[in-house]
Amino acid sequence: MKRKLLGYYDYTVVLTYCGMLCAFCGILRIINEDYWDAVFCLLLSGICDMFDGTIAATKARIDHEKKFGIQIDSLSDLVSFGILPALFVYMISGKNIFAGLIGALFVLCALIRLAYFNVQEEERQKKTGEKRKSYLGVPVTTIAVFLPGIYLLYDYRICKNIVCFPILLALMGAGYLLPVEIKKPGLLGKVGIIILGAFEVVGMLLFMGWDTV
Repeated sequence: MKRKLLGYYDYTVVLTYCGMLCAFCGILRIINEDYWDAVFCLLLSGICDMFDGTIAATKARIDHEKKFGIQIDSLSDLVSFGILPALFVYMISGKNIFAGLIGALFVLCALIRLAYFNVQEEERQKKTGEKRKSYLGVPVTTIAVFLPGIYLLYDYRICKNIVCFPILLALMGAGYLLPVEIKKPGLLGKVGIIILGAFEVVGMLLFMGWDTV
């Protein structure tokens, strides 16, 4: 019997894979201290994550494919919206120990939230086939909007202190674990987020030059 590669490779998981690869490219840019490039990669990861669920819903999937989708999405999110932002803040803060500690706690909060979401989502899907309408806690993808915005403000001396980055991670990490119900954004909400992200990209291009990203 011919064995195939482990995993699933149909179109329903392509955006999830692309989002993780964008995040990894962002991590490489952070190591090279190319922070604008890293922020751009974070934005791309956020866009991929925003629509991967919508695309996955267009295909009738078996139970194993659905479970795989839940797991792979959260694993990708941990890289994209946990490790990448934490490393960004640690590096831009001059490898400060305090920033490193905040970053570590931030990743831990993201890990706990994503694992908890996986458990809850599997239980929910056993009871109903309806789409999720709300989340408990701030979605980890939110950092893909806030971190670029804060960096834009910092780079143009509106937020003048580097401590604004660790503070952002601390607030976001707390938000990940607070049991506050947040309505899942619909089409208009997603369009609004994309427009906000587009403004952030335009800010990069206008103020930093077209060869920045």
